[in-house]
Amino acid sequence: MTPAELLRAFARTRASLDGAEVVFHWTGDVHSWAPDEPYRRLFGFEGLNVTRLVPDEETGGYRLLAREAAFYLDPGTRDILDTWEGKQVVHVWNDPANLQLRPFPIPLTRLGDQVCFSLEIPLSYPSPLPVADYPLHSSGDTYRALELFQFFAPEAVLTTDAPSVPCAMSWTRMSPWLPWMEQGQRPGGLTFHCRGRKLGGYAEVPERTRAYIADRHPEYGRAPEEWTAPNETSWTYFRRLHPGH
Repeated sequence: MTPAELLRAFARTRASLDGAEVVFHWTGDVHSWAPDEPYRRLFGFEGLNVTRLVPDEETGGYRLLAREAAFYLDPGTRDILDTWEGKQVVHVWNDPANLQLRPFPIPLTRLGDQVCFSLEIPLSYPSPLPVADYPLHSSGDTYRALELFQFFAPEAVLTTDAPSVPCAMSWTRMSPWLPWMEQGQRPGGLTFHCRGRKLGGYAEVPERTRAYIADRHPEYGRAPEEWTAPNETSWTYFRRLHPGH
């Protein structure tokens, strides 16, 4: 397949070619690692992404217009946390969480009657939270993380014309300590390990989660109408909550 054909197949897997809103929901856990310490399951994790796909005529690809919310949970009860070890938990409110998709050779593995699109995204850029300004909240002046996505779709995604196909997904992230954890420059960090799927609509998001969003940021139940930049991250969101350090 050409890169353009692969991208079209991936776009139907990740979103919908007709511009309809698509909701992904996922659950999992967050583990800590640090030198000479045992691994610990610190949090459960649950989130959702609401996306609308629009063509990008400049590149021949697509733009994903998205908002993303995710919540740290008690690892036992799975209740949404307010505090952790006496610290205020800052949940994920990323608006926008957009993505520009250009034709490129997306790694594709055939698995019987399924295919798997794999995306491995290493990140390294100046941290929004410099150590000099955020000594308690920043692990370093460079943000480094590794995002690993897998999207599983029916093999027919490569041949049919349906604008959207069912999809299950997995996501793993290796990242520094979260700013609100106040770990400073302590060696170590976090591994997120989650799995989820494309839902039939926002109404299929668990009721508890929809109620939490409706009470705080109801706009996260819809995708953005227009492209904006830059994206929000947990680090930039924390900086907006705590400016002027």
